[in-house]
Amino acid sequence: MLFSINRKPTKTIQVGHVKVGGDHPITVQSMTNTKTQDIEATVSQIRSLESAGCEIIRVAVPDMEAAQAISKIKKQIQIPLIADIHFDYKLAIASAEHGADALRINPGNIGNMTSVQKVVQAARQYQLAIRIGVNSGSVESDLLQKYGSPTAQAMVESAFRHIQLMHSLDFENFKLSIKASDVQRTLDAYRLLSEQTNAPLHVGVTEAGTLISGTVKSALGIGMLLAEGIGDTIRVSLTRDPLEEIRVAYEILRALNIRRRGPEIISCPTCGRTEIPLFEIVDTVEKRLQHVTKDIKVAIMGCIVNGPGEAKEADIGIAGGNGTGILFKKGKVVKKFPQEQLVHALIDEIEKD
Repeated sequence: MLFSINRKPTKTIQVGHVKVGGDHPITVQSMTNTKTQDIEATVSQIRSLESAGCEIIRVAVPDMEAAQAISKIKKQIQIPLIADIHFDYKLAIASAEHGADALRINPGNIGNMTSVQKVVQAARQYQLAIRIGVNSGSVESDLLQKYGSPTAQAMVESAFRHIQLMHSLDFENFKLSIKASDVQRTLDAYRLLSEQTNAPLHVGVTEAGTLISGTVKSALGIGMLLAEGIGDTIRVSLTRDPLEEIRVAYEILRALNIRRRGPEIISCPTCGRTEIPLFEIVDTVEKRLQHVTKDIKVAIMGCIVNGPGEAKEADIGIAGGNGTGILFKKGKVVKKFPQEQLVHALIDEIEKD
């Protein structure tokens, strides 16, 4: 595990068995998109996310049936579970009673002071963490009037209202998120917030969008903040299968040399020398290596001429052309194969090592 950034010091909180903040690893989160009431489907998705490297999972709790389902879900998964609550404080209490490891609330929409107190009491009783989630769409009306729109300053002021509320209730086991759907406002808000609190920060760009646009926005927003030492846990938000969120999250961490999990695939963009179906080969290898957790750099190159030379830093790789391919390690050719055997030879060699 590598840490190449100077992280801003934050306090440590406990989310189930996972420590968040301080000098603990930056954790990767996601959220299910199944109906939480559908226990079988939710457990199946969480298990898939666990295998992909998800370390904390969040589920929507829109009603009491969903809250009650948490106890059965928890018995079948390994990672901490956060209950995502809006509007009804009773759902937060029920989630705590049924085994949630943490609660995600926006104190601004959870009810009056009495309601918030009851949620905090439940969190204290069951030793749960709370994530205070402030989004650009949840800023209070008086702050919108003061700032004219949900600016970064408005979001931070909203967050500090909630922080002060937690302090007034003598509750410190909380983390914060302060997300917007655009990168610049997200950056501005987290930077301002980070200057004024030592609470752990959950970082992400909310409603980032589709696979391509969402990945770009998340890589910029999350990546820039992490590079500045801001962030203790992350969630990539995509309109996609949550498994893609985990993959993108680890690629962000890998690109910053913070954490490395699973194979890193490097491949050429193709050119006029390419004589093999490189796009198809890369997709096939990527899918077949999804279960591999070891840190290994895999090169897939479009021609024999430049393949090993351009990818000499890779641990292992293949290159092909004119019906023949090569398997190479650290830039040196190991063996030649018929082109159709390249992928099989590569996978076999990786799984054998």
